[in-house]
Amino acid sequence: MEQPNLSYIQSMSGGDKTFENKLISIIKSEFPKEKATYKTNIDSSNFKKAAENVHKLKHKISILGLEKSYEVAVEFENNLLENSTTGKKAFEAILQKMTDFLETI
Repeated sequence: MEQPNLSYIQSMSGGDKTFENKLISIIKSEFPKEKATYKTNIDSSNFKKAAENVHKLKHKISILGLEKSYEVAVEFENNLLENSTTGKKAFEAILQKMTDFLETI
């Protein structure tokens, strides 16, 4: 499985470390809340709301350089809209990788 990285953030910043740190700080602040909201909705089988949560989380997946994982998230979001949890395990593995990465930076 691919690993989260800061390549996209660094390419956007043009070397501006203040910008990079601010964006990372925002992600570190928002991600746990968005992940918790997703978990609440998926656990209560509120698939439409969970799909909305996945949609929001996709942006952070992309920002952390996870191109293949982004495609997994797109597919999972579409499945949720069809009331299917196919792809849940793979999506949640991505969330865990992101959590682990954000704890180290």
